[in-house]
Amino acid sequence: MTTLKNSLLIFGILFVFSCSSDNNEPIVNNGTEANLIIKFKFDPTQVRLDNVGQPATVSAGNAAQSPIFERMSANYIELAPTATTALGQGEIIFMGPETTQGGSAAIDFQNASFAGNNETFMTIPLSDVTSGDYKWVRVSLAYQEGNIDLLANGNDITGTLGSFIGYNSYITSFDLNGNTFTVNENKLQGFWAFEALGFATQGQAPEGATTVPNPLFDSSPIPQGSCVVTGEFVTPFTITGNETEDVEVVLSFSVNNSFEWTEVNADGKYEPSAGEQLVDMGVRGLIPSVN
Repeated sequence: MTTLKNSLLIFGILFVFSCSSDNNEPIVNNGTEANLIIKFKFDPTQVRLDNVGQPATVSAGNAAQSPIFERMSANYIELAPTATTALGQGEIIFMGPETTQGGSAAIDFQNASFAGNNETFMTIPLSDVTSGDYKWVRVSLAYQEGNIDLLANGNDITGTLGSFIGYNSYITSFDLNGNTFTVNENKLQGFWAFEALGFATQGQAPEGATTVPNPLFDSSPIPQGSCVVTGEFVTPFTITGNETEDVEVVLSFSVNNSFEWTEVNADGKYEPSAGEQLVDMGVRGLIPSVN
């Protein structure tokens, strides 16, 4: 826990405070005791929220689509008992690997863990989690990868987008559909790469182009430039310390029109060659549930 808190301190100072060949397996405990299992879910029908956790429509003059996400990665998960629990003061159940190889502290992408839709991201013994009632969960997302549709030279095509939405990521290289992107440096939130029909490109989204819903905006603010998404349990998640069976928590992320761009041709199709610009690529909410 000391290592986690030290890493979190670095994390906070940095902000003052949104298929690859990197095929890492989920973090799994293979013991026989009761476990806490964390799964990911990507829901295109879930309510679409803004940065302060309020329902939001697509801005006038823009268009959006719901990507078909293949996988995501997170580098931090925290359970919080109350709406006033400050970031880092709850129960930290996961802290992903970080590195200073690129200079400043950053998420170590090469050693990150990933999960697809309805897949397990991590499993830890319930005995490692402090007993209590938890009303909220915070998840710092690091990477998302999936398919988007676009219009190119009059043709409707589908391509794969890899988005680095964590606060800072050290990347050596990664792969999208057989195309290798060599980076070997730190990249701030918003770095992306795209592949379609053998064409590959990369770039940096504008600052603030990653929506990070936080319904606790007033009582527990999140640092600018982070991707710590906050979600509320319908009823408090209770850990008694006497559990004899595994407990499964599903983290359902809203991908409802989460990829948004400015329209030049008002046809609802993303057409970069016409000058249509990406304005958002974050998730649009988090609803945790207990099975």
